[in-house]
Amino acid sequence: MDHMTAPQLAAWIANPDRAAPVLLDVREIWEFDTARITGATLVPMSTIVERLDAVRALRADSADAARSIVCICHHGARSMQVAAYLEKNGFDRIVNLTGGIHAWSQQVDASVPVY
Repeated sequence: MDHMTAPQLAAWIANPDRAAPVLLDVREIWEFDTARITGATLVPMSTIVERLDAVRALRADSADAARSIVCICHHGARSMQVAAYLEKNGFDRIVNLTGGIHAWSQQVDASVPVY
């Protein structure tokens, strides 16, 4: 698994020459409703085991089935656990967003609420 800062992710998303990653938000529904990165898909950590096929489908739904998956949570700990779980289950090109949505709010997009 790789690790990435919020500014690095913002640059990646903004780069038209680079395939956009799958943004996999693993927080709870209320957290996602409070603050999110545009384009992220919610799959709470508590549902990852039963929703592995849905996570695989996120890649399959794009023209680039080899897209990276960036795991996102509040501060980066839950997403790192999910990223490790995905790797153990055969996923590659997995990235953990260091600092999570909190870092995104503080370093990239101040309109995303801090909670």
